[in-house]
Amino acid sequence: MHIALLAYDHVSPFMLSTPLAVFEAAGAAYEVTVCALDRQVLGQGGLSFNVLASLDAATAADVVILPGWRDAREPVPQAMVEVLRQAAERGAVVVGLCLGTFGLAQAGLLDGRRATTHWAEAERFAACFPAVDVDPGALFIDEGAVVTSAGVAAGLDCCLHLVARFSGQAEANRVARQLVVAPQRSGEHAQLPERPAPASLAEHRVADLLEALWQDPRDTPSLDVLAKRAGVSLRSLTRHIRTRTGDNLSGWLRRARIARAQELLARGSPIELTAVQCGFADGQAMRLAFKREHGMSPRQWAAKQRLDYRL
Repeated sequence: MHIALLAYDHVSPFMLSTPLAVFEAAGAAYEVTVCALDRQVLGQGGLSFNVLASLDAATAADVVILPGWRDAREPVPQAMVEVLRQAAERGAVVVGLCLGTFGLAQAGLLDGRRATTHWAEAERFAACFPAVDVDPGALFIDEGAVVTSAGVAAGLDCCLHLVARFSGQAEANRVARQLVVAPQRSGEHAQLPERPAPASLAEHRVADLLEALWQDPRDTPSLDVLAKRAGVSLRSLTRHIRTRTGDNLSGWLRRARIARAQELLARGSPIELTAVQCGFADGQAMRLAFKREHGMSPRQWAAKQRLDYRL
């Protein structure tokens, strides 16, 4: 699958590198090309880099991604808007990360559809494009032909979602683990504009505890036990977990167990054995968890991933 990333002057290096990191980690199934109007692009922070491909390289791409945009008050250049419009016309998937949603809207690709963007510019977006149903709370929204995401870090969740969509959830889980990312947040998780990176010793301890649970989700510790291990109050632990995962312990642990189960099912592990290895009480409990998270049973999930394993 050919992925085209549209670069431009003053592009955020993080926004550009996020899809690069995700799709390159996904391996040979994806060919990623960075293309731009000019061969030399000035990035934020005084960075300058050469781009080997022109915008014409995007004409053969299966997925075209606009990773952000430098200023919501400045229109995206018409040449880039045309690349997005033409990509949609030939059936490619078009993606706008963060303020890249403005470019998709300029191309008329979001009219009558749901879309999201950075929470700080959602009001401006809604005023500029009244035909779009803007959701300022979602991390990302997949409308099939077009996909949009919220700001900065949400682009990582969105790109992992695309890997899951094209290559299966097990592959997305593998990529997330390779990138040392917590289990993928769903698009319906709320945007967290004040979500900090771990900084304090307590935050690092909580992060280590969550990583240990991710590695072996069979453990079912209480909040009181975890708080004692982290050396923090129960209230502080709850806040740290919510800040880091966007969920409470129960919700995050359920998703971690499902993610681990998907990896094992992809290797052909039987349902009952998988359930025990992932911390579920039994196969029925795992089926209920899959139904709640994905709207389908583990067997149906595997069939959707085109996995021909004996469950």
